[in-house]
Amino acid sequence: MRGVISAAGYVPYRRLDRSGITEVFGAGGGKGTRAVASFDEDTTTMGQAAAELALRGAPARPEALWFATSAPAYLEKTNAAAVHAALGLDPAVAALDFGGAIRSGVGALAAALTGRGCTLVVSADTRDGLPTGADEASAGDGAAAILVGDVTDGPVLAHYLGGASRTLEVTERWRVLGAARSQSWEERFGAAVYGPAVSEAWASALDDSGLHDPTRAFAPQGEDRAGSLWRGSGRALEPHSDDALVDHLLVAGLNARAVGDAVKMLAPSARRVVDPLISVVGNTATAHPALLLCSALEQARPGETIAVVSLADGVDVIVLRATDALSGYNSAASIEEQIAAGAPLSYGRFLAWRGAVAIEPPNRPPPSRPSAPAAYRRADWKYAFAGSQDRSSKMLHLPPARVSEKGGALDDAEPVAMSHRIGTVASFTIDRLAYSPSPPTVFAVVDFDGGGRAPLELTDVDADEVAVGMRVIPTFRRLHSAEGVHNYFWKAKPQRPHPPDHD
Repeated sequence: MRGVISAAGYVPYRRLDRSGITEVFGAGGGKGTRAVASFDEDTTTMGQAAAELALRGAPARPEALWFATSAPAYLEKTNAAAVHAALGLDPAVAALDFGGAIRSGVGALAAALTGRGCTLVVSADTRDGLPTGADEASAGDGAAAILVGDVTDGPVLAHYLGGASRTLEVTERWRVLGAARSQSWEERFGAAVYGPAVSEAWASALDDSGLHDPTRAFAPQGEDRAGSLWRGSGRALEPHSDDALVDHLLVAGLNARAVGDAVKMLAPSARRVVDPLISVVGNTATAHPALLLCSALEQARPGETIAVVSLADGVDVIVLRATDALSGYNSAASIEEQIAAGAPLSYGRFLAWRGAVAIEPPNRPPPSRPSAPAAYRRADWKYAFAGSQDRSSKMLHLPPARVSEKGGALDDAEPVAMSHRIGTVASFTIDRLAYSPSPPTVFAVVDFDGGGRAPLELTDVDADEVAVGMRVIPTFRRLHSAEGVHNYFWKAKPQRPHPPDHD
């Protein structure tokens, strides 16, 4: 039996109230909020955050890591390698990027579910659009990670029943290399194109999953009961009035009209339509099918079926059934908790973080490009946040040290992973002169539970919130970028929501 071993979504801390767009421009915006990646986050760091949550307490370690995003931090260089390093995975674990298309997220998940081995599928996206446009308001930033394996890797939370795909070559949404924002054709064109593919993929997926009743599969008609525009060669699935075929239906896609039509059409076949999270998170594009799947798993009960429907350059359907193992599974930080823990962000700061407007920087110049050889030599510290503990004195050194401060032992230490350790702010300073894309900078001396002290920058916190005694946890972030090189390292953020302690 193959399926989901562990799963977690990541929703950034900051929220933009869409009404702020209307207040500034007198147009656009709308209701609700969208999740916003911090100035020091990108798809790599968000993907690592989701992956860390998914692996926390997981019964197995991945044999491969696949990373999908439409907004990669690097081209040519493998972004999955930084996620791999920050997770402290074994070098034998292959880390691969899955293209730059929106469909790559659900495609990687489907490939893992139908493949072999224990695979960690990570998807993440940061989304932008022109001010007052629909993309800016409806989009959201986020990530998700799904650990896929079989019963030899640990309890399967939801086993894979089957699926189907339909591929379309259609210029419905696109972004050329180097462009900051995507473009799209009018929505009704995409809705008309996706319609027949949704019908066909859904019926094929039900057949493949053993959930299909062939005696009442299709009712050819010009317009289905949901009132969609799918005409001509398309056939609409006849809604069922009796027992639903699936318990949880989730539909993801960037064409809101096509998604809405798909929901109306397929909803009669489901007991419940999963909240698409558009009003509180926004559409996270490449990550959205997996993010909604994580949300569905947090709400499903053993024995219930979950159908994932994704619309992007075609249609992909994945059907899973929750097992008894799901009843005893607790996410390290549920999506609902992360949404509730968010804090507001002004529209002006959002535009500054996105580079849409330039603000007066601090007086001191930005840092230079980090050294590639130095980063490679200290990869365990820089990416995996591993210290060293002297075997004789048990003193914990941050960063790792060859010579122990207690006793002077030479090269007699073992590595200690610190990325899960909770710490306490011992002292802090607010620096308004140091370079930062979002000044002021807050630096703190952090004492970690179980030993170890390190000076770290604080993030996801306002300067007036910081206090001695604040409990914080490490978080993998981008310090800065210079000459095309991203300098990744660890910061600390307030402990919210409260994860379990880990040694």
